[in-house]
Amino acid sequence: MCELDQVAAMPKVTRRQFGAMGAAGAVAACAPMDSSASATSGLVETAVSFPATGGTFDGVFIHPASGSHPAVILWPDIAGLRPAKIMMGRRLAEAGYAVLVANPYYRSVSGQQFEDFDAWREGGGFQTVGPWMQANTPAAIAETAGAVVAWLDAQDAVDTSRGIGNQGYCMTGSWTIRAAAAVPSRVKAAASFHGGGLVGEGPDAPVNLLRSMAPDAGALIAIARNDDAQAPTDKDALAAAGEAAAADVHVEVYDGDHGWTVLDSPVYAEAEAERAWDALLALYAEKL
Repeated sequence: MCELDQVAAMPKVTRRQFGAMGAAGAVAACAPMDSSASATSGLVETAVSFPATGGTFDGVFIHPASGSHPAVILWPDIAGLRPAKIMMGRRLAEAGYAVLVANPYYRSVSGQQFEDFDAWREGGGFQTVGPWMQANTPAAIAETAGAVVAWLDAQDAVDTSRGIGNQGYCMTGSWTIRAAAAVPSRVKAAASFHGGGLVGEGPDAPVNLLRSMAPDAGALIAIARNDDAQAPTDKDALAAAGEAAAADVHVEVYDGDHGWTVLDSPVYAEAEAERAWDALLALYAEKL
């Protein structure tokens, strides 16, 4: 997960990364999220909310305009729900998925709190989100996953005959494994990108929850090179746990620093981000 020294070492955002997704998408990514519904490139995009343990869950639901599709939960990183994450959700929906871009802090606040990663970094982000993060205990995350899965399964745009995928970044990388372990009958894919807190000794540590994933599920654990440098044995522990698990688990260190997959991250690395995106789509194609 993001550490203070990592954040301090990050360069300023140039926004060149938005160009990788096309000019129209770049404009949308920089725009405020102020509409309750819109149509984008044949997609339906709606701000949603529903009761969940600990509060009212909220997020943005994006899906193709017709038909039903496998559902995916996109858990944002430490900077929360914001335009860059909506943009990533749109791209996934264009690939044929019904995507719920979640507010990971719904127990404490609703909606968008930061315009982009730099706004989080320069606006006392660590201090602001600290109490919100504390509300997301392992048990709370499992409860949230159950509520989100139940809501998705009630949507016409979701094909309930297909499994649900989930992907997380930074602090929510671990959430993907927790969700797959909490609702193994429905969550069939977990993708963690530069995730933090994956390895620990307790029974609820994500490394130890891999064995609770369904046998027909899969996990992609994509580790940043600087995270690997700080904790070089984590990949080995995750790989060993993956080998022992019934689910298919792939662990890989990517040639990018913590945050390399996120469009508004100061360390966004397009080539490695695209390689990670291709691996994500391959996981979903196989498991959902």
